[in-house]
Amino acid sequence: MNNIHVEVLEQAGWRQRTLGRFADRLGPLWTRKEGDTWAYGILATDDHLNPAGFVHGGVLCALFDHAVSAFAWEATGRRACVTVQLNTQFISAARQGQFLEARGKVVRLATTLAFVEAGISSGADELLRGSSVLRIMP
Repeated sequence: MNNIHVEVLEQAGWRQRTLGRFADRLGPLWTRKEGDTWAYGILATDDHLNPAGFVHGGVLCALFDHAVSAFAWEATGRRACVTVQLNTQFISAARQGQFLEARGKVVRLATTLAFVEAGISSGADELLRGSSVLRIMP
């Protein structure tokens, strides 16, 4: 089930972030520098579960949306980017206690748009994959 504890995350180089607003409601959000990119994660709690006891799909989509926006933000010199389109495919379900990790990359930058591919996993389990188009704000 990939249950993980805060101490293990910190030992693995993950750092808890306080970003305010919705990001704090989703998380707490965790980040880790991985080479020239970042990974983002949340530790699934009871607050993230749907009535069936699995992590709600909206939680996975919110983490995915946050991550692709952050990847675009970095690739555009830290310019604000807003979601125009979000495509996701749910691969597997997650449960309380699992650490959900989002990783991805910008595959194309245009004048006003960023195209990003990303996925969410927990350990070796792929949970979600998708793509996003983001508008680079002036």
